[in-house]
Amino acid sequence: MAKGSVRKKGKKWYYRFYVEDESGKQVQKEYVGTESKSETEAMLRKAMEDYEEKKFVAKSENATLGKLLDMWVEEELKPGNLSNGTVMSYQGVVNRIKQHPIGERKLKTVTADHLQAYMDLLSFGGTNPDGTTAKALSKGYLRLFSAVLQGAFRFAVFPKRLITFNPMQYVVMRGKKEEYDLFSDEDSDTVSKPTLDYEQYCKLEEFLKAKDNPALLPIQIAYYTGLRIGEVCALTWQDINLDEQYLTVRRSIRYNGDRHKTEIGATKRKKIRTVDFCDTLAAILKAAKTEQHKNRFRYGELYNLNYYFEVKEKDRTYYEVYSLPRTEEVPDGYKEISFVCLRPDGAYEAPSTVGIMCRTARKKVEGLEDFHFHMLRHTYTSNLLANGAAPKDVQELLGHADVSTTMNIYAHATREAKRTSARLMDKVVGGE
Repeated sequence: MAKGSVRKKGKKWYYRFYVEDESGKQVQKEYVGTESKSETEAMLRKAMEDYEEKKFVAKSENATLGKLLDMWVEEELKPGNLSNGTVMSYQGVVNRIKQHPIGERKLKTVTADHLQAYMDLLSFGGTNPDGTTAKALSKGYLRLFSAVLQGAFRFAVFPKRLITFNPMQYVVMRGKKEEYDLFSDEDSDTVSKPTLDYEQYCKLEEFLKAKDNPALLPIQIAYYTGLRIGEVCALTWQDINLDEQYLTVRRSIRYNGDRHKTEIGATKRKKIRTVDFCDTLAAILKAAKTEQHKNRFRYGELYNLNYYFEVKEKDRTYYEVYSLPRTEEVPDGYKEISFVCLRPDGAYEAPSTVGIMCRTARKKVEGLEDFHFHMLRHTYTSNLLANGAAPKDVQELLGHADVSTTMNIYAHATREAKRTSARLMDKVVGGE
């Protein structure tokens, strides 16, 4: 029977025991447990039993694609290298792959043909092995699946040396050929990214004001700056310069479903950017700051203060977010943070609760049936481009990696600009 033990690091317990690696050597493996010592000891006993029954991955011939993906997530997916959002997206994709029979296939038997068939199913849709219908995924979602499988198989080749080559290198992304009616009466241009007109935005604003809902401020900030939902909710008052009217985007906040914690992490591009804002938003922010000062006195001892706490697990670092009543003793290691978007009682406004309010607005406000928070980012970009902003400036304000992303995603916003450019020919003909 393998020998094992448990130990506590930070808030969690870990279990470890010796296994035989692919070369036949005895090596110690450690895995994260829970915050309960007894639960972690039970996990240790189960893992050692599985190992004895040859279910546990030790030698390479025992490894399945699903086990490889678990190892890849545990050892390679680090929030320091990727944004929290990307890590969580990859983890979600891993869970989807493991639910398919390909996840149970022995790693050494997975071929490029198996992977191509799986990617084609995702791309075109069809029938799952269990008889259910599989819908075709969007191109963006497909890229996530491809990135996860590419990364996991590279990891399997090196440093794990479970296989000798990467079968994903032979898999191609295939999509349906676009068909169109040669004799259709429909216009050629289609709007790929929905936006709000100003009247719709005003309806949304009035709806939230009537409810006195704290989601109002994040939505206002996003409308006037184009920030993502996690970036808006992570803003602090130190990030905002009301005198010179600009804000600095440094971080993002998001709920980690695997850890069941709200965390602060890097932005999508992991770059700090500066976004200037208009007089309208300046007035909104000044009013919000004044209102928050009043609420501190209204709620008194019931008013909450917000903190972040650094947690290290193996070679990963997480920054958890907590709200505590101002009278409660602050635990060691907690550092106060002054979020801009707060609920009346001082607790931070989370992206999840803002998202819930967006879904409510979809149902309650006429004309907003398709509304979602990210539409505010589309609207901001469309408004800037349609009114003559330089694409390069818009790219930097949005934090896109390059200007082609800005123009490709929001090409519909340049419709009026194209029309104006075409009419320049009238000046040529008129000799002006």
